[in-house]
Amino acid sequence: MGFEMQLLHEEMTAWRRHLHAHPEFGFEEKETAAFVAGKLREFGLDDVAEGIGGTGVVGTLTRGSGNRSIALRADMDALRIPENNSFSYKSQTPGVMHACGHDGHTAMLLGAAKMLVEDDDFDGTVRFVFQPAEEWGKGALAMLSDGLLERFPFEEIFGIHNMPGMPVGTFETKAGPIMSAEDNFEIILRGVGGHASKPQAGSEVLVAACALVTNLQTIVSRRLSPGDIAVVSATELLTDGTRNALPGLARILGDARSFRPEVSSDIEKQMRIIAEGTALAYNVAVEVNYTREFVPTLNDEELVNVSFAAARKVLGDDKVRVAREPMTASEDFARFLEQVPGCFVFIGNGEDSAPLHNPNFDFNDALLPLGASLHREFVRERLRVY
Repeated sequence: MGFEMQLLHEEMTAWRRHLHAHPEFGFEEKETAAFVAGKLREFGLDDVAEGIGGTGVVGTLTRGSGNRSIALRADMDALRIPENNSFSYKSQTPGVMHACGHDGHTAMLLGAAKMLVEDDDFDGTVRFVFQPAEEWGKGALAMLSDGLLERFPFEEIFGIHNMPGMPVGTFETKAGPIMSAEDNFEIILRGVGGHASKPQAGSEVLVAACALVTNLQTIVSRRLSPGDIAVVSATELLTDGTRNALPGLARILGDARSFRPEVSSDIEKQMRIIAEGTALAYNVAVEVNYTREFVPTLNDEELVNVSFAAARKVLGDDKVRVAREPMTASEDFARFLEQVPGCFVFIGNGEDSAPLHNPNFDFNDALLPLGASLHREFVRERLRVY
C-alpha cells in the first residue's frame, strides 16, 4: 500500500468509526447525511445535494467532455439492535447499531470520491449516491420518487456490500438474480378465548396458530416446483393470552423470499389456502395480510463482466470468483436496477466475522481501501479515457 493510500486508509478508518459510534435508523440519518455532505464539499465535488428522498445525499463529479454518467451507491442507515461490542467506537445511541456494515460502505464511497476528485483518468460524470433507509426497503424508492434520475441522471449503477464468512478482500458476484425478493406477511386468527381449564367452552387460537406455522412449511416443500428457490419463515407468534387464559387472538408474522414474481404469487396463493383451511379445521376466523417489500436484485450481465475486470485489477485474479448461487437475503439496491442496468457485488469481511445483523458485528477496516479502489476502478472501466 502506497503512502498516499495509507493516509487515506487512516482517514477512512476514522470516518467509519465515527459513523459506527453515531448510528441512525432509516430516514433518521440527519447527522450521517450532514457528515457525508460536509466531506464531499471538503473534497471539492462539483455539486452536493442533500435531502434527496428525505435524508439522501447525491454528490456529482464531472471530468472531460464525455456525456456518459454512472452512479456509485452506498447505504447509510443502521439497525435497531443493541450493540454487544466493547471497543472504543461502539454505538453511543442506545438500541441502535451498524450491524450490517453501512458505516463501512459509506466510508468506502467517501474514500472513492476523494480519490476521484484527484484523478483525471475518466471522462464523464459520476454520481455518488448515499441512500437512506435500505433496511426498510424504502430508501431507494424515496430517492427515485424525489426525482433522483431526473435531477441527477445516470445510465448505470454499481453497489458494494461486505460479506462475513468470505476471506478479507475476496470478491464475488454473478449475472442475473443475486439477491431475492422479500415479501412480508401477517396472519391474524380470531376465536373465543377463555379459562385454561375449559378449552371446550370456546374456540381458542393458539393450537390453530401452531398448526398453521407448521403447515406453512409445506408451501416450499410440497407446493412449489423443486427448481424454484424460495423460503417461507414464520418469525413471530403473538397472542392475547396469559398463563391460565386461552387466547382469543393470535398473530403470526414472517417473511417469504423468492426470485421470480410468479413464485411470489404462488406463495401468497398457497398461504391463503392453507390459512383458510387451517382456520376452518379449528373453527376460528382468519385474515391474511401479504405485502411485497423488496424486489429481486438482478445484475446486468455486461456490467458483471465489467465488475470482474475491475476487481481483478484491484484484488488480483485469485481473489475474484463467480458466486455459486444467489442469496436469499434482500437488498434495496434492486429498486435502482428496475430503472437502469447495474451490478451489485460482495467483498469478504473475514472468515471470523460475526454475521450481519448480529449484535457483535463490526465492519473490517482492512476492506476500506479495497472497496474505495473498486469504486474508482468501476468508474475508470465505464468512463474510460480514449
